[in-house]
Amino acid sequence: MPESRNRVLVVDDNLEMARTLAEGLNDRGYAAVPAGSGESAAEYLRTEQVDALVTDLRMPRLDGLGLLALSRSLSPERPVIVMTAYSAVDTAVESIRQGAYHYLTKPFKTEELALFLRRALDESQLRREAASLRKTLKDRFSIDRILGSSVAMRNVREIVARVAGVPVPVLILGETGSGKSLVAQAIHAESPRASNPLVVVNCAALPEPLLESELFGYVKGAFTGASGDRPGLFREADGGTLFLDEIGEMTPGLQAKLLHVIEQGTIRPVGSTKERTVDVRIIAATHRNLREAASAGKFREDLLYRLDVLAITMPSLRERREDLPELIAFFFKQAKGKFAGSTPEWLSSEATDCLMAYTWPGNVRELAHVLEKVVLLGRSSTVALDDLPENVKRPDRPRSPEFYGEIMPIRELQRRYAAWAMAQLGGHKGKVADKLGIDAKTLWKWLSDSESMP
Repeated sequence: MPESRNRVLVVDDNLEMARTLAEGLNDRGYAAVPAGSGESAAEYLRTEQVDALVTDLRMPRLDGLGLLALSRSLSPERPVIVMTAYSAVDTAVESIRQGAYHYLTKPFKTEELALFLRRALDESQLRREAASLRKTLKDRFSIDRILGSSVAMRNVREIVARVAGVPVPVLILGETGSGKSLVAQAIHAESPRASNPLVVVNCAALPEPLLESELFGYVKGAFTGASGDRPGLFREADGGTLFLDEIGEMTPGLQAKLLHVIEQGTIRPVGSTKERTVDVRIIAATHRNLREAASAGKFREDLLYRLDVLAITMPSLRERREDLPELIAFFFKQAKGKFAGSTPEWLSSEATDCLMAYTWPGNVRELAHVLEKVVLLGRSSTVALDDLPENVKRPDRPRSPEFYGEIMPIRELQRRYAAWAMAQLGGHKGKVADKLGIDAKTLWKWLSDSESMP
C-alpha cells in the first residue's frame, strides 16, 4: 500500500469504468478521482494537484494523446498510464514515444494497474529527489559563492563557467586561504558530474604509504592490519570528481601512479595484481610553484603537463583589495547567522578601516575567521577597534622568542615547535613546511619523533 495517498486522476469516456477503477485504487490507498471526458479531465489537471494520470486513449473531442500532451506541459515529471483496446496498440506505442510511462490493454485487473502506478510514482519521486539534490548542491557550491567584483575575480568566475563542462583535469593555483577549494566545489557543481560524488583529499595530511592506500585502496592481506578489502577514494569518486588539495606535497612515487590513472583510466589497489577502470575527473590545487618544483626535480614534469591543461590562478586578498567591503559584509552576516545570539550588529568605522588596511596574509580564510571571532566574542552592538585581534591591529609589532621551563632534547623541541606551528597555521602541512624551511617528509618526521624517543 502506498505510504501516502497520492492523488490519481482516472479518465474514461465510460464514466462507470472510470468510477470502478477509481474505487479499486482507493481501496489500495490512493486518492483516485474519476472523470468521464477529456475536457473535464483537462480542467481538473489545470486547477488541482494531481500526482498521476490514468487515461483511456480513444475518447471523443479531447483524446488520451491530447491529455498526455497537456499533462506533460503542466507537469513534465507527472507519470501518465494509458489504457487502450487491443485494436489500438499502435496508438498506445506512440503514446510511449510521446512520454507515457506505460500502457495497459483492456481488459486488465485493477491490481495490475496499481502495480504499474506504484512503480511510476516511485520513479517520479526519485527523479524529483535527484533534481532537488542537484539544485541543493548547485546552490551550496555554485559559482555565485565565489565572491568579488574585482576584474580578477570576474575572470575567475568566467573561467570556472567555461571549464566546468570540459572533462579534463584542472589545476588551481594560489596562496593558502585564497579560496582554491571553493573553486573546486564550483567546478564540480556546475559540471555534468554534479549528481555524483566530489571526494576531497589533502595530500599534505598523510604520509606516502597511507595516502597511497587511501587513494587506490587495498586488498585483504596487502599489509599488516589489512583485514579486508578497501575500495579507495578513486573508486569512491567514480563517475564524479576527485579534488587533490596540496598536490605539490605528493611524493614522486605517487605522482607516477596518478599520471597512470589520468592517462589510462585504471587503478591498481595496494597488494592487487588486477587493474580496475575508474571514471574520475581530477581537480588539483597547490600553493607551490610547480614549475619551479619540476625544474628542481621535486615534481614530475609529465604530470604537470597533464594537470596544467586548464589552470586557474586565485589572486591573493591583497591583490584585490577592492573586494574587501563585500567580503567583510558577507562574512559578518554569515557569522551572525552562525551565532544567532551574538551581540555585535556591525563594525565601527575605526575597526572597518583597520580591516581594510591589513594585508591579510591568510587571505579570505583569515578574514572569515577574524570576523567570526569578533562576532562571537563581542560584548557591544558595535565592534570597536580594540575588539579586533592583536595581529590585525598591530601587524608590524616585532615578537621576541621566549624560552622557559626545563631544558629538553633538540628533537623534542623540534616536535613541539612543529606542533605549535601546525596549530598556528590551521594544520596546513605544506604552509608549515614552507615557513620552517623544510620539506613535508622532514616535517612529518619532526611531528612523529616523540614516538621513537625513550
